[in-house]
Amino acid sequence: MSEGEEEVRGELDGLRERISQVDDDLIRLIGERRELVLQISQAKAALGLPVMDPEREARVVRKAAQRARELGVDEEMTRDVIWRIIAAARAEQEDRPLGWPEP
Repeated sequence: MSEGEEEVRGELDGLRERISQVDDDLIRLIGERRELVLQISQAKAALGLPVMDPEREARVVRKAAQRARELGVDEEMTRDVIWRIIAAARAEQEDRPLGWPEP
């Protein structure tokens, strides 16, 4: 392997390691969001509010899409991810099996 190839290989390995770190961050954030959703679920139950709030969910997705646009991130992918997270949270609050697509 030439010196140039070794340098590129090292860069590739470093990039892959950084992706693993970002994945870990994403996983931790998803877990944190889940815990917040469970706390919200308890508060809703105490107030007698329904689990599903379509208007609120739509606002959350619109806000995320707007923020993605501002940051130059793929807006559709952001919408998909946020909707998926919301769907999973709703399923958990409603004590339904998690899965995609929703039944």
